[in-house]
Amino acid sequence: MHDIHVVDLSRLQFALTALYHYLFVPLTLGLSFLLAAMETVYVTTGREIYKRITQFWGKLFLINFALGVATGLTMEFEFGTNWSFYSGFVGDIFGAPLAIEGLMAFFLESTFVGLMAFGWDRLRPGQHLAVTYLVALGSNLSALWILIANSFMQMPEGAHFNPTTMRMELSSLSELIFSHDAQAKFVHTSIAGYVTAAVFVAGVSAWYLLKKRHVDLARRSFRMAVLFGVLATAGVITLGDALGFVGAQAQPTKLAAMEGLWKTEAAPMPFNLIAFPSQRYQTNYGDIQIPYALSLLVTHSLTGSVPGVAELEQDANQRIRDGIPAVSALKTLSAEPNDATALAQFHAHEKDLGYGFLVQRYAPDVTTATDQQIATAARDSIPQVAPVFWSFRLMVAMGLAMLAYFVLAVIYTMRNVVEHKRWFLLVAVWMIPVPFLACEMGWLVAELGRQPWTVFGVLPTWMSASTHSVGYMIFSIVGFVALYTLFIIVEMYLMVRAIRLGPGDAPDAHSPHPSQAARVAGYAEG
Repeated sequence: MHDIHVVDLSRLQFALTALYHYLFVPLTLGLSFLLAAMETVYVTTGREIYKRITQFWGKLFLINFALGVATGLTMEFEFGTNWSFYSGFVGDIFGAPLAIEGLMAFFLESTFVGLMAFGWDRLRPGQHLAVTYLVALGSNLSALWILIANSFMQMPEGAHFNPTTMRMELSSLSELIFSHDAQAKFVHTSIAGYVTAAVFVAGVSAWYLLKKRHVDLARRSFRMAVLFGVLATAGVITLGDALGFVGAQAQPTKLAAMEGLWKTEAAPMPFNLIAFPSQRYQTNYGDIQIPYALSLLVTHSLTGSVPGVAELEQDANQRIRDGIPAVSALKTLSAEPNDATALAQFHAHEKDLGYGFLVQRYAPDVTTATDQQIATAARDSIPQVAPVFWSFRLMVAMGLAMLAYFVLAVIYTMRNVVEHKRWFLLVAVWMIPVPFLACEMGWLVAELGRQPWTVFGVLPTWMSASTHSVGYMIFSIVGFVALYTLFIIVEMYLMVRAIRLGPGDAPDAHSPHPSQAARVAGYAEG
């Protein structure tokens, strides 16, 4: 039996590691394609200003890329160190996309990133542009394979449980790759990265415009970023709706938590704009609702309805009872693999095996589980509603705020008045952290909403962790937090330093370097 404190500490460590790492990922995804767009303009027009623009933002991309790799490598090791049972249970499936990611995407990305950085004087413009596109492709392919692995945890498709080997085995690579959740999540995540890069580039450009430095570079970068951003933000909101539609079918408990839906209501269902959910009493306090909106958003009709927490608990209760014979049969098969009766019993109940595992936390011998223990396990099948509910709303609110910001930015930049809107330039600078926070909120919705499962409906989280001591986990968490905090400090220092220095070549006519301005003033006085 796993120590629940070790399980919780393992979850905390992985969550902190992932949240730290995810600060770097969206900017890498988005900035790679924004760089490709900037360099495309340079190659097609031959204007040197766009080469300078690409080289400058490429320098910031490389800083972010290097630290993103450093923070991401440890995550894969954590599966083996802290989640050893999970790794053994689903390694045949989960390991495949991660291996492909390393062999295909990461090697592609890391091979060509050096050419992109140092090949400006060694490659012809068209060749260098091809390299930049390959880096962008590698970055996004890397995200694709990682999200395919994650999507198996959210919607386990293309695999089956083998009672002989006592582990999950891959049955269809195509089903794993082309699952609805994987494809919807990849598009939503990658476009969220484009939004992040657009806000970042626009914000830094706005800072230059406020300081009246590198004005020509900043003005052009700002325009490209906001045009890129307004399309990306509209896309991420639209495709987020598609991901929510898919998620509603795959994980109704996550949807109920996102919407604070305790009881199934008749269609058309209202949307809880604001509410304060109480898990203990299974009710909302101080809720403000929008009539009919939930049915429209989730089912795309006024007649659709989705189950609430109470109904989902009842369903889990029954599935636990149906899963108990499968767990009992596995125990027999572990001692007698050729027992035909046990094998038949397992196959009759295998679809509910994961739910049988849920009650094993309270009754190691599941055949002796009481009604109270089953009810407690059924209650565990519902994630913590309040953090999922509010993380989702904060993500959506920030997404809508960025859409409004980009629309206004496009209007101002197309009218060539953005430089005169000091208040708006200040807003642009302060917007820089918003997409990063929105991405973090999205990760929390996806991962907290999946609980209590590591693999939804198949493997409970409480079974997945390694058998470490509490002291080891605390020591490990402190070490990781200290190391990753150092990475963040290094990233911020290098980024801020590079931004303050600006482009490395000669400044444009609109933005003399301070030392150059001082020399000009000295000559004038002389």
